[in-house]
Amino acid sequence: MQLNLGQHMKMSQQMRLAPRMIQSMEILQLPVLALQERIEQELAENVCLEMRLDEPDAPGKLAEMESAREEAFETPITAKEMAGKDEANGEAAFERLLEISQDWPEDNYTSGSKPSSNRIDEAGDRAHDMIANITEKPQSLHDHLLDQFSYFTVPREIRDFGEFLIQNLDHHGRLQSPLNDLIQLYGRHVRLEDAQQSLSLIQKLEPAGVGARDAKECLLLQLKEDTPFRDVLAVLITQHLEDLAQNRLPLIERKTGYSLNLIKEALKELQKLNPYPGAEFENRPNQTVSPDLYLEQDENGKYVVRLEDEYTPRLRISKRYIEMMRQGASDPTTREYIKRKVESAKWLIESIEQRHNTLKRVAQAIVDHQIEFLEKGPEFISPLKMQQIADIVKVHVTTVSRAVDDKWIQTPRGLFPLKRFFGGGTTTAEGEEVAWHIIRLKLKEIVDGENKDDPLSDDALVEELAKHGFNLARRTVTKYRKALNIPSSRQRRSY
Repeated sequence: MQLNLGQHMKMSQQMRLAPRMIQSMEILQLPVLALQERIEQELAENVCLEMRLDEPDAPGKLAEMESAREEAFETPITAKEMAGKDEANGEAAFERLLEISQDWPEDNYTSGSKPSSNRIDEAGDRAHDMIANITEKPQSLHDHLLDQFSYFTVPREIRDFGEFLIQNLDHHGRLQSPLNDLIQLYGRHVRLEDAQQSLSLIQKLEPAGVGARDAKECLLLQLKEDTPFRDVLAVLITQHLEDLAQNRLPLIERKTGYSLNLIKEALKELQKLNPYPGAEFENRPNQTVSPDLYLEQDENGKYVVRLEDEYTPRLRISKRYIEMMRQGASDPTTREYIKRKVESAKWLIESIEQRHNTLKRVAQAIVDHQIEFLEKGPEFISPLKMQQIADIVKVHVTTVSRAVDDKWIQTPRGLFPLKRFFGGGTTTAEGEEVAWHIIRLKLKEIVDGENKDDPLSDDALVEELAKHGFNLARRTVTKYRKALNIPSSRQRRSY
């Protein structure tokens, strides 16, 4: 094998996004509460950025951030922090920025406009609603079980291994490893009898069913002495769980000798048991659902989108540092520092303004397309793709995607994520466009109204949908049925 060294020229095109564009895209994607956090962070870090004093709570926030801002400015600036373009380019950029700053009016480069008095009055009510939407952080399953386990008076060996077992339960509350394997993993000596007693104690804790090693044991642990049809349920769980899942009741009747009515009554009790007892304790991040937009009707009845900006601090460039620029700081390091901070503040303010403008235009275009949804209900939603909105607003489709991501709008029909208004569709036999959501609603309606003694097969569902003008392939109907968690016709049969 021979290696050759040489030089080659190659032409290629690469798209690089400027930091300013990256920042604009990041700001656009933030929901209102995350944007507020971002702004407060920038206020604390950028000495050239300040909150307008006409903000309702500006004095309080300003006082909180003043010490951090002063400390940031008075701290010696290292060479690494000031790294950037060469001195000549830095001086030229500073002079250009100084020229621009002289033309700034007092309230120029501010984020948002002064709110009207009635909107300020409404802010308190919405703040209360936001707080009410924050769910209290639930106790974890492990902590819940450890609290209960601590009340047992048992030898230390049993207690320690029991706590170890609790920590090894999965989020459903089950043990995924055999007890012998966990004993080996424990790392300390524990007798098998003590390990079994630890597990037995855990299986007595609430919620019932925790500490099980499979679904059958989980259900059996939930059977109490007073559970109706307890003995019948024990047989069904241990021997016929799969048959029950497939609705093979006549087969179970033949194998067990139980009457069909007895099996059906026992099945009702079985459905009250929980195969995933730990699910209610799954840790979920606290989320505050706060609308980014409000939908109102003007005096002519037209739906108008209003941006939620009550919780977005209004910003401006600090007059103090504008004056320092105009007077000309003698220290080149200070001049460069102020230049970068002013540019950063200006970019942030412009990014926020651009976010507000884009979000409002996108939301208004969505609302204009979904008037029937707003006036008549969800069953009248129209097919809508993001590309359609992008064409109307004259932006790239990725901009629409970022604009609607994690954004909510308060409408007369309730609070909805903006993504709720998008969806594909098809054309009916009459040539009318209809959203997939409408077809799924019709499918559920047909299944709910079927004869449960003779439920409709997927082929029959295709025919029923065709009667309503929806011509779909069988595989599509099957896909929608499964998406709606509708069992097969055999599983839906009533005996």
